[in-house]
Amino acid sequence: MSEVAHKKQSMWLVIGASSLGTIFEWFDFYIFGTLAAIMGAQFFEVKGINPTTSFIFALLALAAGFIVRPFGAMVFGGMGDKIGRKHTFLVTMIIMGMSTFLVGLLPNYATIGIAAPIILIGLRLVQGLAMGGEYGGAATYVAEHSPDNKRGEMTAWIQTTATLGLLLALVAIGVTQHYINEDDFKAWGWRLPFLFSIVLLAVSIWIRMKLNESPIFQAMKDEGRTSKSPLSEAFLRWGNLKIVLIALFGLVMGQGVVWYTGQFYALFFLQKMLHVDLTTSYWLIGAALVIATPFFIFFGWLSDKIGRKPIILAGLLLAALGYFPLFQMLTGAVSPALEHAQKASPVVVVADQSACAVQFDPVGKAKFLQSCDIAKSYLAKGGISYTNEAAPAGTVASVRIGQTVIPSFEGKGLTGDALKAAQTDFTKQVGDALKTAGYPASADRAQIDFPKTIGILTVLVILVTMVYAPMAAALVEMFPARIRYSAMSLPYHFGNGWFGGLLPFITFTIVAATGGIYDGLWYPVGIAALTVVIGLFTIKDNRHIDFKE
Repeated sequence: MSEVAHKKQSMWLVIGASSLGTIFEWFDFYIFGTLAAIMGAQFFEVKGINPTTSFIFALLALAAGFIVRPFGAMVFGGMGDKIGRKHTFLVTMIIMGMSTFLVGLLPNYATIGIAAPIILIGLRLVQGLAMGGEYGGAATYVAEHSPDNKRGEMTAWIQTTATLGLLLALVAIGVTQHYINEDDFKAWGWRLPFLFSIVLLAVSIWIRMKLNESPIFQAMKDEGRTSKSPLSEAFLRWGNLKIVLIALFGLVMGQGVVWYTGQFYALFFLQKMLHVDLTTSYWLIGAALVIATPFFIFFGWLSDKIGRKPIILAGLLLAALGYFPLFQMLTGAVSPALEHAQKASPVVVVADQSACAVQFDPVGKAKFLQSCDIAKSYLAKGGISYTNEAAPAGTVASVRIGQTVIPSFEGKGLTGDALKAAQTDFTKQVGDALKTAGYPASADRAQIDFPKTIGILTVLVILVTMVYAPMAAALVEMFPARIRYSAMSLPYHFGNGWFGGLLPFITFTIVAATGGIYDGLWYPVGIAALTVVIGLFTIKDNRHIDFKE
């Protein structure tokens, strides 16, 4: 075998082994997010807590794993810069796989009470710590094997792994649902994808045991040039810390919100706002992921030609300008009846706004007995978009659907059968009015414009590929080899874990507070636009640096 062929085989082994292991880790991490609605019902939907709150709680549990990712980046990043890339991401992979498997065995709230959500959040935190060390190791490992003029293209394969991990989660869940009826899946079938992760863990360990250490790290180690204190060197020296902050606010902050909007928020929007059934929503997102994933490699390759900065910032700008029209188009493509009803008979809550509460009850104690809260609670539960109209203080709230007005009622002072009867009567009146106005209870599969829907979702994912494909190369090129694993991991996981990972929770809380199904988009639009401004003036092109130093 020629030396050239040997090098090619070695490079593809590096990419394949690193990518497959990382795909499986993302699969483990994202099963929970994909099943957020079911996890909310299993672990957070308890007596006294309304369904809107239980879903937001599930999103908060999802976010818990993201919140600790920067801490995992510091712990495992420091290990990676001291003892090596390979051994560190073997450890993170084992931690991730075992945590995911244990979620599949965890009894729900009905079985063991409050211990269930506490243990679940604990396992999510462990997963987040592991993921905090995984990505930086894989990206650094591949980058340090790559030819200088192909670093963007080679590391773009690692960038596909988060999306492919999500796709694998959707496929595993879709296949499970195909063989198990919906009631059984919600009761116990959801556990099977979590339990399946133990198989992927075994395969991942077998693959990664074949890898050698990164040649750049090995050379530093042999020459005694590794950092004795990579964390303090990376984060306590202003020269390096300044670059960490520039990377966070000028690149990764915006990339994080675009990634989670284009994939996770789009999935939740289909399910919660447009009332698409779980199976159909999974396959719609899955189709878009399959079509758009090759663009990761394209934009990684292009970044080797024209630079990382212009591609990333262009993707962020397009996202900031395009999200509102794209999600409005998505509504029309998925549920034309809903779009027509919203235009012909808009829903308005007329109330004394000072007497209205946000439809989020974190402790299950709020009774939502004021007339405004009763009206909004019903609409929020049904994912009905509404606007607010101020009324004089003391006015009993009402719901206006087109020209039909349904008065709410004051629940304070009513108990037992009287309260239940009033709620039943109000619910029936609003439900009948919504039905008469053409608001569908669920998306009619026969009316979904599948080509247009998949096209819109594909555009959302292509925006993800623009901002994410060159990101690994951009980050590893910003830091010297001796602290690269630690330094690039922290801004990545702050940007993705905090700004991105909290996105579903923040956006749906905004929607619950305002009633507008598109209002949550202000969060990613604002963050993406801010990142463009910061990145434009702070990010440099580092493609041609001496990468070994």
